[in-house]
Amino acid sequence: MSETEKENGGPEIKAGAHVSSLADAAAEADIAQPEPFTELENLYAENAGLKDKILRTMAEMENLRRRTEKEVADARAYGAANFAREMLTFADNLARAIENAPQDADGPLKALVEGVRVIERDFQSGLARHGVKKLEPQGQKFDPNLHEALFEIPDESVPTGTVLQVVESGYTIGERVLRPAKVGVSRGGPKA
Repeated sequence: MSETEKENGGPEIKAGAHVSSLADAAAEADIAQPEPFTELENLYAENAGLKDKILRTMAEMENLRRRTEKEVADARAYGAANFAREMLTFADNLARAIENAPQDADGPLKALVEGVRVIERDFQSGLARHGVKKLEPQGQKFDPNLHEALFEIPDESVPTGTVLQVVESGYTIGERVLRPAKVGVSRGGPKA
């Protein structure tokens, strides 16, 4: 750089320099270097895209967490459903034994019947601790989600569709039906 260039802060332009060559040089400089505004806009667009990806990933992770919590809760609540379903036969047999036991038994037979009653109560409370509840449909309106109608009983004194007889008890576990109650339903009365 010459002394004149240092004093003026740039290259010295001679008075007779051709103006079009300067314009060409400036145009070449624009092509060689991108505009700072375009580069900034590209960075903003990339930033917005990355922010969108992060938000979507966070939402997906939150949904996954919720699904996992629900699956764990369902497994905890309904994990014993198959085992409980198998145990319902045992509960039915205990109930049948108590129903068919003589009411006027004395001595050792009376102690045996009382022991079976205690076992049945203890077994029912054990089922209840694990979320298994016995349905009590007697006198209620027939609900096809909870009951299975086996037969109709003509009775005009109660509304049609009322459960009059329970053949086999039903059970639920949590919100799900473990076994529907098998019932006899009224027919011929006023509509409910």
